[in-house]
Amino acid sequence: MKRWSIALVSAVAVVLGGPAAAATSPEEMLDDPKLEQRARELGKDLRCVVCQNQSIDDSNAPLAKDLRELVRERVAAGDSNEEVLSYVTARYGDFVLLEPPVRASTWLLWYGPAALLAVGGVGAAVWLRRQRREPRLVEPLSEEERADLDRLLKERS
Repeated sequence: MKRWSIALVSAVAVVLGGPAAAATSPEEMLDDPKLEQRARELGKDLRCVVCQNQSIDDSNAPLAKDLRELVRERVAAGDSNEEVLSYVTARYGDFVLLEPPVRASTWLLWYGPAALLAVGGVGAAVWLRRQRREPRLVEPLSEEERADLDRLLKERS
């Protein structure tokens, strides 16, 4: 039984860890460990424009590989982190950043969800308040309905 559980755990580790480990291939890596670490940190800040929910450091998409190589080229050329990010955003726009800057063009992205939640909360509060305040209007019984009700009550007693 132990062999099966070890095999199962190993298989799960390979399946779950495989894509992230395979994202950066050894031939992409820089020889200098400090430069490679900088390139990896920068890769974690850049979005794969194909996958959209992954950084280029985690993605196996061909475009992410190209972006990783571009970042490594710029780092090896001596660019600072800010210069590398500026270079990449100049080519791909703010969308390539996993955390785009707060600008007028990105306000909806940053503040839209909170504004939508606030408007929904205010709307729900107003609706609940009206439900408590406004009594349901019930029309009075007609003479015929009142007579039927009196007859039924007399029959019951």
